[in-house]
Amino acid sequence: MIIASLGAAGWLFATGQAGTVDGLFLLLTVLLTALVFALYVLFVIHRAMEAAAAPAKQPAKAGPAAAPAKQAPAPVAQP
Repeated sequence: MIIASLGAAGWLFATGQAGTVDGLFLLLTVLLTALVFALYVLFVIHRAMEAAAAPAKQPAKAGPAAAPAKQAPAPVAQP
């Protein structure tokens, strides 16, 4: 998407369409699309680098023995 958007921006300049009002808005749209996808790619790369650099988490140690679960009181039979 980044390459396609930048290619479309280049095409708008090459054909002279970037000089019109419609072409200007189309140029801004394709550049904004390229920017959004580029920022997303940078975000994904940054998260992957953080995950690779983080040490592996130690398994949780067993805590004190769990207390037995309370039993619900038996219902009273009505006459």
